[in-house]
Amino acid sequence: MTWTGFFEGIQSFFEGVAFAPYNALRALEPSSWWGANSVSWVFMIICACAIVYWIGQLKKYDAIEGSDDKSIKAHEYLG
Repeated sequence: MTWTGFFEGIQSFFEGVAFAPYNALRALEPSSWWGANSVSWVFMIICACAIVYWIGQLKKYDAIEGSDDKSIKAHEYLG
């Protein structure tokens, strides 16, 4: 077995199998832009929900804890 054959095997797997759904979505683009970009929209919605949840948790923790010194001289290296 040569290294060339190994890497060509990896290439053929990813081009033929792993990225096949994305190739199908790319072929769908001329007829339906929304359909072709559906995976991107799903990821953006998931990320937006995660950010809203994260910010909500930070606010809840800040309201419960309330021990942060938010003054200008909160750190001793600031003088």
